[in-house]
Amino acid sequence: MFLNFFKKFFSSRNDKILNKLNIIVDKINKLEPTYKNFTDKRLKKNTLIFKKRLKNKEKLEDLLVESYATVREASVRVFGMRHFDVQILGGIVLNNLCISEMQTGEGKTLTSTLPAYLNALSGDGVHIITMNDYLAKRDSDKNKILFEFLGLTVGLNLPELSFSKKKKAYLADITYGTNNEFGFDYLRDNMVTSKKNQVQRKLNYALIDEVDSILIDEARTPLIISGEERDSSKLYIKINKIVLHLIQQEKDDTEEFTGVGDFFLDEELKQVYLTERGLIKVEKILVQKKIMNQNESLYSSTNIKLLHHIISSLKAHKLFIRDIDYLVQGQDIVIVDEHTGRIMKGRRWSDGLHQSIEAKENVLVKNENKTLASITFQNYFRLYKKLSGMTGTAYTESFEFRTIYNLDTVVIPTNRPMIRRDLSDLVYMTEKEKIEAIVKDIQKCYRTKQPVLVGTVSIEKSELISKKLSILGIKHNVLNAKFHKKEAEIIAQAGKIGAVTIATNMAGRGTDIILGGYFENKNLNQKDTNIKNKNFNITHKDWIKNHKLVLSVGGLHVIGTERHESRRIDNQLKGRSGRQGDIGSSRFYVSMEDSLIRIFSSIKIINLMKTIGMKYGESIESSWIDRTILNAQKKVENRNFDVRKQLLEYDNVINEQRKVIYKQRNILLNKDHILNTIKDISKDVFLSVIEKYLYLNDAKSSLNNLFCLEKFLLKKFHIKIVFPDYFKKKSEYYKNKILNLILRKFQINYFIKENLIGFENMRNIEKSIMLKKLDLFWQEHLSDMEYLRQGIHLRGYAQKDPKLEYKRESFIIFSNMLESLKYEVILELSRINLSQFDPYGNKEVNYKFSIDNKYLKKARKYFLKNKNIEDYCIEYDNLTKNTLRNSLCHCKSGKKYKHCHGILK
Repeated sequence: MFLNFFKKFFSSRNDKILNKLNIIVDKINKLEPTYKNFTDKRLKKNTLIFKKRLKNKEKLEDLLVESYATVREASVRVFGMRHFDVQILGGIVLNNLCISEMQTGEGKTLTSTLPAYLNALSGDGVHIITMNDYLAKRDSDKNKILFEFLGLTVGLNLPELSFSKKKKAYLADITYGTNNEFGFDYLRDNMVTSKKNQVQRKLNYALIDEVDSILIDEARTPLIISGEERDSSKLYIKINKIVLHLIQQEKDDTEEFTGVGDFFLDEELKQVYLTERGLIKVEKILVQKKIMNQNESLYSSTNIKLLHHIISSLKAHKLFIRDIDYLVQGQDIVIVDEHTGRIMKGRRWSDGLHQSIEAKENVLVKNENKTLASITFQNYFRLYKKLSGMTGTAYTESFEFRTIYNLDTVVIPTNRPMIRRDLSDLVYMTEKEKIEAIVKDIQKCYRTKQPVLVGTVSIEKSELISKKLSILGIKHNVLNAKFHKKEAEIIAQAGKIGAVTIATNMAGRGTDIILGGYFENKNLNQKDTNIKNKNFNITHKDWIKNHKLVLSVGGLHVIGTERHESRRIDNQLKGRSGRQGDIGSSRFYVSMEDSLIRIFSSIKIINLMKTIGMKYGESIESSWIDRTILNAQKKVENRNFDVRKQLLEYDNVINEQRKVIYKQRNILLNKDHILNTIKDISKDVFLSVIEKYLYLNDAKSSLNNLFCLEKFLLKKFHIKIVFPDYFKKKSEYYKNKILNLILRKFQINYFIKENLIGFENMRNIEKSIMLKKLDLFWQEHLSDMEYLRQGIHLRGYAQKDPKLEYKRESFIIFSNMLESLKYEVILELSRINLSQFDPYGNKEVNYKFSIDNKYLKKARKYFLKNKNIEDYCIEYDNLTKNTLRNSLCHCKSGKKYKHCHGILK
């Protein structure tokens, strides 16, 4: 009440933003009469005019009013639909690097055409990102007509596309696709060995539909491209049997009820911990099974992986439930998205959890995966020059959007007033009572033919309610992960008279529920009421009749079978009803056995219900209980935010390193050759080698150190060199001369090989080796960083900040990795086997050196700069051991080989 009093005198920040934007809307509206008089040809010409103005250094913001007016008029001519003023508002917000919160049914798909058209004018591409392939294809097909009318091209990025089609999709002005596919394409582009094999252009502008689902719900799991590593399936099966034995003993043990068992669960954090007693028992079993040696500890460095497998298996059995967290389809374990209820084919849990569940369900245990490339959604989408998004539920997460993505959230008013009735929660003591009450509510609606949408949080719940409705003879549709292909069709018809639809809370998101059933035709503004919707075999006249009938019985009634962990997902479910000012209602049912209440809520609420002494089937409606549930949801949201934030903080460290590696990769791919790079890193490598041998803690003289260096260079780099005696007396003083001597020798060897192999071949080999080693070391680095992250929390026991320690350690690991990379590249280039480049396949070839060869002349200059030419010709001798003895010597002395370097042999 006090807040409402202040709102009368002081506008909210959201209202102030909308007031400013309404001025722009008025300007767009003023252009409407002018644009109405344009012919189609003249209206299309606007696109060329706008592009020309951009080339003349005008900014996109300067074109916003005219471009939006153009799209609105084009929409009227193509679709027969005129953008509402609130949709224009939403479009302006989307162009301003903000999130536009627009209620369900307000036309977000049509709104997106405004900023998409404007930002596509630059020619740098626009990516419109949806939650699944169906929505991407639907929106692409729908809006393609409008964009092509205005002279823009539209692409569709799907997983099954060939390389050429995918590249064509990215070259389009506007490209539709899913968040996963755009992210994976980015990772794949940074794994190719040729620039020609990359599909993406620069990341210019991303417009994300259902932005909260993509940037919040899916942000806890990074995108990972994996490759199979070693086969350890037998170990998972053995560990599974041990854990089954442990769980059975736990059930039989009376001590379980006193709180002293072999393990305990933390359901809030989804973790399992072994007790001291459990640890001893597991170690004993592992020794008996000969998996672990006697007198060893599970916590020793050699057995820490066994402990990890035990914990993973316990998690699989106690925290991951079939038909809720995953499905079993043949020999595959398919993950069910906890937020959407959709199946995630091709996705696997990491850290051995997926293999543990495969062992638990007695299906084929697949090999462990090795991370080849990874990135979080947060860091991927922050790579875009410009980012925005739209959804029906964003305001509750506005802090996270602002903190992580630097995106403000603006709530757009509805085109018509919202008149849906949101009824108070009904709270029951047990799950059984709650389900019975839900079924009675559905029965009541079914009798009056009021359409009902039942939102569940799991497949198990949806099938339980479905079974009870089938017994009562109530016709209904079930939509969950098992019926993914029917999703859009079922949801589209959920508003039909008498329809009963059971769905996971977010299933079918992105599809409108229209009262009276789905009907769409671009010519509905015509007077002919016999126009037929071919997809659903209904005329417009019949649809109007059905629509009025549904309105008369109260519109769509939404039932929530329990409160979700996030208020936002509850709001998404409620938002299914009441679109475009339609009548509707919503009600949530809660029990004291619900996981949200049981794990996160106060014990007071449970004690109160017991104290009241409620009879079976009775419920409570209380604002106090509603606030308690709200507080529990906030607690979970804060925890989930911390999880995502922590994931991002750790990934930010790797992200900076990822940028360095990917930037280096792109430089390598774009360069014709990397000869200068090889010269630079060879200097670093040999300098580090010299320093290693010059500063050996050896009691003997530096003479011994340089002797060791000579042996090392010959063995590792095939560089035969003998340092002058005066270097050996004071090697530290002559460090630079020693380095120059080694570099010259290396370069001479390199020129000789290049002459034999050919310039182009050598350049290709350099690039190939560099890319190969870069990818290999990066993959190993990702594994090292993951192991570091898993154990870094232990530094907290030493009163050290784990995050700071992670940054410090990761910097050291990354620096060492780069040094190792340089070393391995030079090492491999030094050890190239020239015989493999013989086109005839002969082991012994008399290579002929052309006197006019410019690279050989370069090598000769290096020879002439040094007094001891013989020393530098050793490699020539090795490479030309089959040179005819009467031919001229390769050192250009003018003597025959047998009288020159032939004598040295």
